Amino acid sequence: MQGKKSFIAIKKFFRILGPGLITGASDDDPSGIATYSQAGAQYGLSTLWTAIITFPLMAAIQGMCARMGMVTSQGLTSIIKQHYPKWVLYVMLLFSFPAIIMNIGADIEGMGAVSNLIFPSVRSEYFCIGFTLLLLVCIIYFPYHRIAAILKFLAMVLLVYFIVPFLTHTNWVEVIKATVIPHILLNKDYLGILVAILGTTISPYLFFWQANMEVEELQQKEAKIKKVIIPSRRMFHDMREDVNIGMLFSNLVMFFIILTTGSVLASGGIHKIDTVEQAAQALRPLAGEMAYYLFALGVVGTGLLAIPVLSGTLSYIFSETFGLKMGLNKKFHDAKGFYLIMAISLIAGLCMNYLGISPINALLYSAILYGVTAPVIIAIILLICNNKKIMGEHVNGKLSNILGIATFVLMTAAALALLYFQFF
Repeated sequence: MQGKKSFIAIKKFFRILGPGLITGASDDDPSGIATYSQAGAQYGLSTLWTAIITFPLMAAIQGMCARMGMVTSQGLTSIIKQHYPKWVLYVMLLFSFPAIIMNIGADIEGMGAVSNLIFPSVRSEYFCIGFTLLLLVCIIYFPYHRIAAILKFLAMVLLVYFIVPFLTHTNWVEVIKATVIPHILLNKDYLGILVAILGTTISPYLFFWQANMEVEELQQKEAKIKKVIIPSRRMFHDMREDVNIGMLFSNLVMFFIILTTGSVLASGGIHKIDTVEQAAQALRPLAGEMAYYLFALGVVGTGLLAIPVLSGTLSYIFSETFGLKMGLNKKFHDAKGFYLIMAISLIAGLCMNYLGISPINALLYSAILYGVTAPVIIAIILLICNNKKIMGEHVNGKLSNILGIATFVLMTAAALALLYFQFF
């Protein structure tokens, strides 16, 4: 009897997981792994405390976006289009397009480079082309519920990063101290790493994806029962759990990547990491074959998870801006423009690697564009979620506003610091 109850509880837990888990897991893409690896290699365990700071901020903002999608049955772009000046929308589009394309390109290149390490006889370019074609076929061929299931499965690949530290000699007392006692160095390089962690973790494209995925989930349920659903208190509760678990998962992955590279690479005298393949190669002689292969597997899995999220976000933004039929619930012939934008973004990302734009520069440029747009979009999200005409009785509570304002202030400071470090 007890076993049956446990099985039901586990089944219910996994049923709740959905857009929040996918969003959180996709945040730890290959470019994010490169940033976290650089933080660990360069400064050891001293940036572990950032995971405690970013978790509640991410959960608050993503929770607002999810609530917006559920209440309005619209994506963030549609809400902005309906309630704010058009120039806001076009400026956001202008910054989002190149940032997301460069992010996709960097992720594809990272997956190809890591796969080449595992199978040296196959050139990384062939892996890049293969992954792009695989993603194109899956996105166009599979319906939303199948894509969601695949993405949830791929999210589990990130569990490999929880294993790696236990394959190495880790001083857990030092880990706990570094986690609960912030260690801040007042120099340009350290502050630059903190800004990079913030920008990589709290990324604007996730705001749009979260809202649209809640709309897709709602439409999927309505299609099943063939009637309009008014979100219930239970549905809002399940959404909050899903978002909180997803953001916790995302930050735990970040924590364990910094822990792994901080314990192994920094201790081994390796302090310069620019790409994920460098991190994997450096781990091999210091942490062993198992750690090396698990780290590499995680990079490929996160790329397959994150790239559909990136391309899907861009497609939602364009489709909502220009009134195109859209949705992963729709078949290709019902939303050709939507799927073609996704395809173009993947191909553009792939081509970026052949145009002489290095993944390192792509990440730098996308970080600047994300950094500039994040505070503006967060401010708009706060305005929307406090507007009773839009949100009705589901406006922000006091805690949501406190965390939202804290996120806005922190991301504004990060954006100013990023611009200062790059241009002065």
